[in-house]
Amino acid sequence: MPPASAAPTQPLRKAPTPQTLGFLLLENFTLFSLASAIEPLRMANQLAGRELYRWFTLSVDGGPISASDGLRVTPDGAITMPLALDMIIVCGGVGPARTVQREHVVWLQSQARLSRRLGGICTGSWALAKAGLLDGYETSVHWECLAAMRESFPRTVLTTRLFTIDRDRATASGGTAPLDMMLTLIEREHGRELSAGISEMFICDRVRGENDHQRVPLKHVLGTTQPKLLEIVALMEANLEEPIELAELADYVDVSRRQLERLFQKYLHCSPSRYYLKLRLTRARQLLKQTSMPIIEVASACGFVSTPHFSKCYREFFGLPPREERLGMSPLRQPTLPEPPAEGLLLQPVRLEPVPEQPISAALVALDNARGEPTYASVRLDH
Repeated sequence: MPPASAAPTQPLRKAPTPQTLGFLLLENFTLFSLASAIEPLRMANQLAGRELYRWFTLSVDGGPISASDGLRVTPDGAITMPLALDMIIVCGGVGPARTVQREHVVWLQSQARLSRRLGGICTGSWALAKAGLLDGYETSVHWECLAAMRESFPRTVLTTRLFTIDRDRATASGGTAPLDMMLTLIEREHGRELSAGISEMFICDRVRGENDHQRVPLKHVLGTTQPKLLEIVALMEANLEEPIELAELADYVDVSRRQLERLFQKYLHCSPSRYYLKLRLTRARQLLKQTSMPIIEVASACGFVSTPHFSKCYREFFGLPPREERLGMSPLRQPTLPEPPAEGLLLQPVRLEPVPEQPISAALVALDNARGEPTYASVRLDH
């Protein structure tokens, strides 16, 4: 009797190659924003139990560079290092118009020709725009830089969103916004469970999405060209509990109701009533998340005549009712971004031929140090 044939063995699935990110540091870059971008990558590796991402910090010549808080940081190397990068993120900070050098521009343009994905955090978008690499792209930048960028780079489509992912560009406004951007990219690449695990490790009660906006002082959006509009908005902000009728607002600044409507549509891209409602609901959200005020009192403090009307407006604007916002349920709701997307920023990265003597990434050191942590490899991935 012939021996039974062995069952066919399934071929082992090879783990994907770690994605390599280069962080280009501009002089006076914001250390906080850099950490907000790198820490999610470190934690992704820790929770997955393997190197999903590696990163290198770079400067023009590889020499020490100052952060905006005065700390001197020694990067991993110069921009001439032979790295097979999948993505480059420019880290800006104070005075980007002064700190972006010709060498930055030339190198970024060369990386774009190699089809590397590009990003900027805080004011790092300025360097990409200076290199002509954001023409026609929606772009986020710290609100202090909005007016100057609009004037200097009219072909860049600037938004007030916390972060923006547009095709092969990813830009974040600064502060903790890079954390939200990186969590979104990690979710696209490795799934919601890993992204949620990272946010839990960082005590992040809500992952903000691409539709969340910066709280931009209006004077930085309009400058000094529209004093009447600035005055009207100031009146709105000072009268959230007892909203002023639009006709009365128009009378305060000596314009007609029609002129008022035109001002808001032209400069704020919405009606005066819609803008007023947004101010009241934004204030309500702050009270829900930062105080223990009963919801009925929050509604009254923000100018709503009844709790049901407040709840309806809140749900329509933020996508969930006030009670769920108060309970912190928003991180567990349905994801706002498709999974997987048709064209994700970190999906199918460009692969170049391996280069010899590639330096060791700090990611491996961090991953090795994390092996004793209880959360090490706590999120299992299918690939």
